[in-house]
Amino acid sequence: MRVFFSPDHLRHDPRTFIFRGKIVDSPEKPERAEVLLKALSAAGHRIEAPTRHGTAAVEAVHDAGYLEFLRDGHRAWQSLPGASTEIVPNVHPGRNMGTLSAHPVARAGWYQADTACPIGEGTWEGALAAVDCALSATEAVIAGERAAYGLCRPPGHHAYADQAGGFCFLNNVAIAAELATKAKGRVAILDVDVHHGNGTQGIFWRRPDVLFVSLHADPATYYPFYSGYADEIGGGAGAGATLNLPLPPGTGDGPYLRALARAIDRIDAFRPEVLLVSLGFDAAADDPLGVLKISTEGFRRIALKIRTLGLPTVLVQEGGYLAASLGPNATAFLSTFED
Repeated sequence: MRVFFSPDHLRHDPRTFIFRGKIVDSPEKPERAEVLLKALSAAGHRIEAPTRHGTAAVEAVHDAGYLEFLRDGHRAWQSLPGASTEIVPNVHPGRNMGTLSAHPVARAGWYQADTACPIGEGTWEGALAAVDCALSATEAVIAGERAAYGLCRPPGHHAYADQAGGFCFLNNVAIAAELATKAKGRVAILDVDVHHGNGTQGIFWRRPDVLFVSLHADPATYYPFYSGYADEIGGGAGAGATLNLPLPPGTGDGPYLRALARAIDRIDAFRPEVLLVSLGFDAAADDPLGVLKISTEGFRRIALKIRTLGLPTVLVQEGGYLAASLGPNATAFLSTFED
């Protein structure tokens, strides 16, 4: 399979993660991408540099003010006396405040949904490189490849049109899906990351031409907490074009695959021209952030099930953190999907 990868992801190297009030190292480390790259290279997949796409495709999905903040906010933050090396918001507008101030601290709280998405000097360039990988994989599929994989880092599915969150800044799969709709028409997005793809859902909430289906750990007790519930089905013209399948903590291969069968049936009924998969390996039993119990054999079976749709498929990397199974899970999935 063609694998698109950019070393420019190294420009984004977050240091801060606030976990239950403690400041700890971010689990979204550059080494994640290196583990995946090494495993897939050893398995014989073809590694290619992505095409540089500039910002036009990004601007088609994301808010202009938000993009300006991502690009220029770090310089403004550094001008503050005593500022940290990364932008980490210490105040958010919440439910009862709704006016955006021009102050860098106010803009951070407005445009960053949580403290898991620190913005450093190279975050903008690293996020653009991830988008390039997703778009290059999409272009390969549009041109006739049955499947292609964007080894995207940082991930993207928690990024809304105007807000970063959960390690994500630019929504790689949404930007790729927008390109696919322009080229092919109706598309479906299947999110199999352990976390709900809240940003992707938000971007396409009112779109009837993009089906969003997500399997994820129950948000009643797990990030992102405020979205991903079964009664969320889309709004306006997009009502019915969202399907959420929350799963209880500890879900293993069998129950997961039964839920996936429901997802596959819904996608098949939608009759999309292209399928995009938000591919997270953090549902693995040994993932440091995960709460599901998917085995390497489970990931192989997930790939087999998705492949039964017979659709041109863009695989876009989301989560999956440093664990012994990360490389084997990626190899099992991609090799099975290709075969």
